[in-house]
Amino acid sequence: MKSATSVPLAPMTTLGLGGRASRVDEVLSEADLAAVVRRCRDAGEPLAVVGGGSNLIVPDEGFPGTVLRVADRSLRVAREGEDVLVSVGGGMPWGDLVARAVEEGWSGLECLAGIPGSVGAAPIQNIGAYGQEVGESIAAVHFFDRRRDAFDSWSGETCAFAYRDSRFKREGHAIVHRVDFRFRAEVLSKPLRYAELTGALGVASGARAPLREVAETVVALRRKKGMVLDAGDPDSRSAGSFFVNPILTARELADFRQRLASAGLPDPTFFPADGDRTKVPAAWLIEKAGFVKGQEFGHFRISTKHALALVHLGGGSSHELLAAAACIVEGVRARFGITLEREPVLLVPERA
Repeated sequence: MKSATSVPLAPMTTLGLGGRASRVDEVLSEADLAAVVRRCRDAGEPLAVVGGGSNLIVPDEGFPGTVLRVADRSLRVAREGEDVLVSVGGGMPWGDLVARAVEEGWSGLECLAGIPGSVGAAPIQNIGAYGQEVGESIAAVHFFDRRRDAFDSWSGETCAFAYRDSRFKREGHAIVHRVDFRFRAEVLSKPLRYAELTGALGVASGARAPLREVAETVVALRRKKGMVLDAGDPDSRSAGSFFVNPILTARELADFRQRLASAGLPDPTFFPADGDRTKVPAAWLIEKAGFVKGQEFGHFRISTKHALALVHLGGGSSHELLAAAACIVEGVRARFGITLEREPVLLVPERA
């Protein structure tokens, strides 16, 4: 285990914001992970877990406790018929796993190429893009249960994955240290249905394409939106999509469409969600509420490439970022009666 005190947290995030942590512990083994949690609990010290920092906002005052980082990047492979079972340490960078899957012919993660962060954080948010979600390929998640003071494992079904959501996110007591994936050993992708991606690939909806071609196309599309970390692209200094696409009930959708008709606005492209609910593009709402790409809010701006991202121009504060986000939320609410929800997590003290 590696430990340090008074550690700057801004360099651990893609936004480059926030103060210092009183202490950072980097753990490799399960024993060390449990020891850190128990030490913080016994001392009444706040504890937080930080992975790749791509979906994180650190307060300007920092974190008055211990930040735990899972450092295990190991990968184990087993075969079960036509399936490949891959067990991955939570500290492995997400991009490394996707690259390995594409190289080996493990179908299931190809549309998630170019997403920053770590493997351990992926199931918490149920990361997704271009019609694919990580929960679809997860066989089990292994974690330390802070409430029970014990290690546990849940099957993919038990994790209750949903759009940008999971049981882990809702309950907030698990520290993921390993994720098991089940892949098909295939050189072709899962059926592709996301219109932007199928259009870029030149294939019909429901078609399949070579894994490498799909992954490379996804990265290219993300790069055009500033959604790939790149030191040469100022628009990539963000937390990716800052707002979640709202999901409306049938009644909420009817009210929304009535507002659109009254304003003389056409319907956006709707996407089906669970049950009779409908997903509305947050980027469309933001732009139709009067905000424009490149619009500045002090040391921040809406990305010049994608209305969903808030970019740090340098020299800003987390307080300033949240104020800019609140301005956008209020503008969308006033225009459409829909309240946007923030996707990045705010690092706040919580007792171990």
